[in-house]
Amino acid sequence: MSSKSMINVAYELMLKKRKSVTFLKLWEDVATMMGFTPQQEEDNIAQFYSDMSLDDRFVCVGNNEWDLRSRHTFNEVVVDTDDLIIEEADDDGDYEEEEPIKEVIIDDYN
Repeated sequence: MSSKSMINVAYELMLKKRKSVTFLKLWEDVATMMGFTPQQEEDNIAQFYSDMSLDDRFVCVGNNEWDLRSRHTFNEVVVDTDDLIIEEADDDGDYEEEEPIKEVIIDDYN
């Protein structure tokens, strides 16, 4: 088993590949390099995905393909958050426009 972290093994593999690769292919290669058993693969895949998502050396380039951020321009990898629409669900899980909260002032000092 490798003494390196999963994410560092992935980084080294990506340096050698020189192109984007699907997450599952990269995971298979990392698991092989780490010497994982099938159970260890199952136990670690979610952590690996989280690590890739949070590590700024990697970027998802679409279609669940990942590459090294250094191979892409800023405009290729940055999402314009102004275009995102975020809706909040109510207690029932429905997405509805909520009524504004009315402010009530209580004067306890009289």
